[in-house]
Amino acid sequence: MNIDSINNGIVLDHITAGKSMQIYKLLNLDRLDCSVAIIKNVKSSKMGRKDIIKIDEAIDVNLDVLGYLDPDITVNIIRNGVRIQKLKLSPPEELVNVISCKNPRCITTTEPQIPQIFYLSGEDKPVYRCRYCDSERK
Repeated sequence: MNIDSINNGIVLDHITAGKSMQIYKLLNLDRLDCSVAIIKNVKSSKMGRKDIIKIDEAIDVNLDVLGYLDPDITVNIIRNGVRIQKLKLSPPEELVNVISCKNPRCITTTEPQIPQIFYLSGEDKPVYRCRYCDSERK
């Protein structure tokens, strides 16, 4: 397998094995007019198996989506073939229009123009709660 190196773009590394397609869809990477490589089930001494996504264009990536889906992802910013920045993620304090409330009685169900806002709660593991009805979302 031969995957070219990136000159200017982003490499999402340390993705939990099997989550790369979910990230691809939520970040709307299918709409890009550049090369996007998804490498699944790569051997990793640290994780056992992992996924990697390489985006061959300098784009803005929604770090809240990445932090929600997999806070262990490493975001590498590449310029002129050199990594200039390495970002470690954590679960975001607030999510806006990333996930939706499943409570049929929530105001967001009957009023779809209202933003879907969730806040982080939980000490041990991240749990998100709807700002309007307090329903839980993991």
